[in-house]
Amino acid sequence: MDERRKTQRRHLLYYGRVYDEELRKQIGYLVDITAQGLMLLSEEPVRVGETRKLKLEITNDVDDRPYLTFAAKSIWCEPDISPDHYTTGFEILELKPSDAQIINNIVRIYGFRDNKNRAE
Repeated sequence: MDERRKTQRRHLLYYGRVYDEELRKQIGYLVDITAQGLMLLSEEPVRVGETRKLKLEITNDVDDRPYLTFAAKSIWCEPDISPDHYTTGFEILELKPSDAQIINNIVRIYGFRDNKNRAE
């Protein structure tokens, strides 16, 4: 897969829970994020090309709200290095400017190293 990411993602010290708002259930944990996209770690694969309304749990030191909600489209999904898990890349489709600032806060507070290209 060609690397189309324009913004370098950072691994996070905090794996926030990610929910599918329509299914009303947790679908995985946040691995990394930018205002353009995110990587999710889950126990079940995510169908590529699906658009979902995601709800990311956030902490009080990031924002006063308990969740950040946005639409995202799954771009790729593959088995994770750890057995019985999958990683999925999502493109964020709809994001308010104030929500982009919350994502910047997550990266600033919990980011600890750059996430290299998956193929490396």
